[in-house]
Amino acid sequence: METDRLFADRQPLSSRALRRLILEESHRAHVGHIGSALSVVDLLAALYGGAIRSRSPDDPERDRFVMSKGHAALALYAALFLRGWLSRAELASYCADDSRLGVHPAHHLPGVDFSTGSLGLGLSIGAGSALAARLLGKDRRTYVLLSDAECNEGATWEAAMFAGHHRLANLIAIVDLNGQQALGPTAEILNQDRLHERWASCGWAVREVDGHVPAAVREALTPRPLQPLVVLAETISGRGVSFMERQVNWHYLPMSDEQYAIALAESEALA
Repeated sequence: METDRLFADRQPLSSRALRRLILEESHRAHVGHIGSALSVVDLLAALYGGAIRSRSPDDPERDRFVMSKGHAALALYAALFLRGWLSRAELASYCADDSRLGVHPAHHLPGVDFSTGSLGLGLSIGAGSALAARLLGKDRRTYVLLSDAECNEGATWEAAMFAGHHRLANLIAIVDLNGQQALGPTAEILNQDRLHERWASCGWAVREVDGHVPAAVREALTPRPLQPLVVLAETISGRGVSFMERQVNWHYLPMSDEQYAIALAESEALA
């Protein structure tokens, strides 16, 4: 374990490192959801590269994180490894028999605060976490990373109205606006135009950002007083791999050896 932690400490928590780990482990496990994981890489680089305040995964004063977009869990596991909270050996067990690292994250893994999987429930969990912190007199924040498809869900908007009503200023949501979901383009399945106004009408402060610029994302995550904050992050599914970008089929498909070699080379070339 100590060797693994030293190995992790030598690696910067960068978007490039996250992408490489996602590609390596998804190829080894022969598991899909690659496009979904790659779209949130820069968001997680911003969150775990400084926005989330946490000395260790069991620090009681740590900020909490909800990976509502649970099918992108491999990106989260890669971030936990780069923070030194997950060993390289355990990361390499992703989707193996008896592994703690499934396609969706579960809270028995250090660094995973809440189990997620059913889409549309993460913001409700986050609102409860933020309210609990207030009731306990704690200054910790709760961050929730949602997919844009989760904005199709009624539960998301119930939670948004609840958080706005209670002015949960310690709640920060990030919506991964990659424009597609399992069955096609989001705009064709359920149009989400004027999303900025929809969140604002629920009492949220709203910021819009290029989701592939970690420094800009980190700046946008600065909380607002008296209001929950949502960051609408424009992203690209399959970011960094030309044959995956904006292609819905990479929501599910695993890579062949040839595709893996191309993906790894293209990803390494991306800044």
